[in-house]
Amino acid sequence: MPYRLIKQEACARRGEFITPHGTAQTPAFMNVATTAAIRGGLGAADLAALGCQIMLCNTYHLHLRPGEDIVRGLGGLRGFTGWSGPTLTDSGGFQVFSLAALRKISEAGVRFSSHIDGRRLFMGPEESMRIQSALGSTVAMAFDECVENPAAYEYARLSCGRTTRWLVRCRDEMARLRTLPETLNKEQMLFGINQGCTFDDLRAQHMQEIAQLDLDGYAIGGLAVGEPAEEMYRMISAVEPHMPADKIRYLMGVGTPANILEAVSLGVDLFDCVMPSRNARHGHVFTWEGVRNLNNMKYKSDPAPIEEGCGCPACASGRSRAYVRHLLKADEMLGMRLAVGHNLWFYNQLMARIRDELDKGTFAEFKASVQERVATRI
Repeated sequence: MPYRLIKQEACARRGEFITPHGTAQTPAFMNVATTAAIRGGLGAADLAALGCQIMLCNTYHLHLRPGEDIVRGLGGLRGFTGWSGPTLTDSGGFQVFSLAALRKISEAGVRFSSHIDGRRLFMGPEESMRIQSALGSTVAMAFDECVENPAAYEYARLSCGRTTRWLVRCRDEMARLRTLPETLNKEQMLFGINQGCTFDDLRAQHMQEIAQLDLDGYAIGGLAVGEPAEEMYRMISAVEPHMPADKIRYLMGVGTPANILEAVSLGVDLFDCVMPSRNARHGHVFTWEGVRNLNNMKYKSDPAPIEEGCGCPACASGRSRAYVRHLLKADEMLGMRLAVGHNLWFYNQLMARIRDELDKGTFAEFKASVQERVATRI
């Protein structure tokens, strides 16, 4: 089995995600390399040094540029990027629904216009699986419909049905691709995605339906898109009892350190979010004392590192808050690189600390002691 549950504290789970490309200790945060690199000038070697276990890349963006055939010809994502560990590719569904213009949904899939050059494209379950197979990722995500919140109940119900039918087609197409001699990764895993907006009954029913397909893992999608955090937590609580206990659980697009701590307590194993890298590029850095905005004037001549005792490349090398702030203000790439590296280090260290506390059976106390503090704006 790809997932091994080591121990549990209430709903919080300590486990291992076992893949053909390496084993990840969970709970884990997947570092988002949207176009096969972390925005801010970080590559595969940097990810390894920052404690990353799984790299996530974007199917939609890589399909548009440079194209999956280019990536496949260079050995798939692992050969293309130099990252030797597990990789996960999203299906492209979220980007099709959030970035593409003039989209038209049908049972077959979605016709849309590229956000880069406006050319007309089509993507459905089979196309998404073929692209992800060419990318050679460790895990492929099923193609699903991403419905905006809030949505009408009836539309959300019909959308769940379409997402389930698309999931069956994804499963069948992946099974076919695994038999082809030219397939890069014949052990590619498939995760299904739970949808249902913020309707408890739809979420629970949809999870029950897709759990019967016995996939390699399951994700909760369509959250962290503007709804209050309490709504998100309520949806996780509605879904969790129906998620197979022997399969890994992934909460897509989440989130802040406080969000992660809460979601771990509700039974989630995997996370991803562009927040640590995006916020860092704008001078917002995460620390154990809270979120620090390096754009503030008080840091203009501050000789201290971003965080005392931090082991990230910026802090460990003695780079000061004043220096990083100056680089960011001057639009120097080094400033973004140092700040992004710090945030990714913090996130990976947060996950390591969560795993350690779960190992000791003290996660609840740890969560209570830090959750509010890490969300504080200094």
